[in-house]
Amino acid sequence: MTFSTLIMNLTPKRKWYLAFVIAVVCSNEGASRVLDRLSSGGVRLVDGPYNCSGRVEVYYAGQWGTVCDDNWDLLDAKVVCRALGCGAAQKALHQAHFGWGKGEIWLDDVECSGNEESLLSCSSDGLGSHNCVHFEDAGVICEGQSPSESHSGLAVRLVDGPNHCSGRVEVYHDGSWGTVCDDNWGFLDAQVVCRELSCGPATEAPQQAHFGEGSGSILLDDVACMGSEGSLLECNSGGIGNHNCGHDEDASVTCMTEQEDPDRNMVPDDGPLIRLVDGPNQCSGRVEVYYAGQWGTVCDDDWDVSDADVVCRQLSCGWAMDAPGQAWFGMGVGIPILLDNIACVGTEGTLFDCPSEAIGQHNCMHPEDASVVCSDYLPIKAGPSIRLAGGSNNCSGRVEVFHSGQWGTVCDDDWDLRDAQVVCQALSCGMAQEAPGRACFGQGSGPITLDDVSCEGTERSLQDCSGSEPGVHNCDHNEDAGVICAGPTENIQQNSTWTYDGTSRVRLVNGTDNCSGRVEVFHSGQWGTVCDDWWDLRDAQVVCRELGCGEAQEAFRSAEFGEGSGSISLDDLACSGSEDSLLQCPHSGLGNHNCVHYEDAGVTCTGPSGGIQPFNSSWTQGSGSGGF
Repeated sequence: MTFSTLIMNLTPKRKWYLAFVIAVVCSNEGASRVLDRLSSGGVRLVDGPYNCSGRVEVYYAGQWGTVCDDNWDLLDAKVVCRALGCGAAQKALHQAHFGWGKGEIWLDDVECSGNEESLLSCSSDGLGSHNCVHFEDAGVICEGQSPSESHSGLAVRLVDGPNHCSGRVEVYHDGSWGTVCDDNWGFLDAQVVCRELSCGPATEAPQQAHFGEGSGSILLDDVACMGSEGSLLECNSGGIGNHNCGHDEDASVTCMTEQEDPDRNMVPDDGPLIRLVDGPNQCSGRVEVYYAGQWGTVCDDDWDVSDADVVCRQLSCGWAMDAPGQAWFGMGVGIPILLDNIACVGTEGTLFDCPSEAIGQHNCMHPEDASVVCSDYLPIKAGPSIRLAGGSNNCSGRVEVFHSGQWGTVCDDDWDLRDAQVVCQALSCGMAQEAPGRACFGQGSGPITLDDVSCEGTERSLQDCSGSEPGVHNCDHNEDAGVICAGPTENIQQNSTWTYDGTSRVRLVNGTDNCSGRVEVFHSGQWGTVCDDWWDLRDAQVVCRELGCGEAQEAFRSAEFGEGSGSISLDDLACSGSEDSLLQCPHSGLGNHNCVHYEDAGVTCTGPSGGIQPFNSSWTQGSGSGGF
């Protein structure tokens, strides 16, 4: 039996006697601290809005440590609340609801019956034994000492809204409620209020007395929260009672209540603390991570395919095909930037396991938001992460797959017509006719990515088939596998070049060949046109280079190749001409424009010049000889 367990089993009278003995040796102050720890069962609540809510911490071996939220429930919270004299337990909170702790994690897999006197009397993995990190710190809310019952310090409430989680912000000070001025009021301030009220993440931070004007004092002004504080009083401000406002500037908040759809704004209880947003499917998009009750983006400084591999694995989306930066899938709006300078090896279990700057520390803006395209990504019409090379047309050739930022071949061990059928189907090339091996279409270069592929013939892509792990093989390139398919099965639009290989998101439509036409870019799952404001030969040069179409000859305006339909994705482009992608150029922001389709931009290039070859890559579809 440990010393701590022995103490927990003492009767209250004996605990007080032991404290008296300690007091003989220690200072009065030291004895007082020991008494506090013994009387509370060695537990405290930290960073909550009042004494009876917060992150759970237990005292052991001379220091405070947190409790992991694995199996954490209301019975465990009941023991904590009773030990602290805080009445009944109202909520047992997960995922560092009251912020991350520091130092040790003392308890994991706590299982209380609810009748124990102390958390240390409950079943657990043992003190110091855990498989957790601090974003899993457990919290509780007890019914005692609620803000409505005790106003020591500052309390907060939302008034005149449609429910208890939205309304005008009011704080309690010196016996009365007062409002908050909206000077500098923003989303991070609202986030603190919502957390303080256990109302989930903030969705809006309205200003200008959105829920009506308050009366009485204006207590706070120039509030500047980081977003992770436990209470509004912990944020920087002009000081209580100091302001230059009227009630027509009263600040408000709208939080996401528990009844609302949590899919976009809250992390599932058992889900990963990461998501991909604004991509064409769940396995590609802008990277966002969840911390301290809110989602935030990741800066693209040092962002590479090793970092992206961790994201894809964490989301069960296969491996990373590409790690685009520069807000490839659009900028995060109204949320913080949480991570910067991430340096993953690629084998970590989560992005939080990788070295990085401290959470919230960065020198970035949202145009630098990082993104990911994973191997399970299947863009509509553009084809999966596979191509045929060295054949006479787009539906025959050496099979190559994209992995970890590069193309690699497939070994012909066990290669047969069923495997070929999956390839042909994925490329919309009809039925498989042959599955030649022995480098029938010439030997590839670079890695051999797949071996011992064994498909049923009905899979969506090769990576859905059984086989060795990517990169594991016993082959040489004279064993590269190939396929011959019957031919295209879709009616692809004539005179168009489609490109989506993780680095290029542009096509030319309605031109005389694959290297001329109306410029269209891929964004948020759809193609959109480019407005001709400021459009010139330097912008056209970037398009031609991106498509492997040589030099730009002309930069057309006024819908020279016909008006597009759907969205206008880009406007006010100002390329220097040296960029690798159109989206690397300065512009007014994806979807922001003041144009109509008779201003659609176009280009004419000199012709193919290496790089992406429109007639030999399944990621690019065209209408030239031998094409689709």
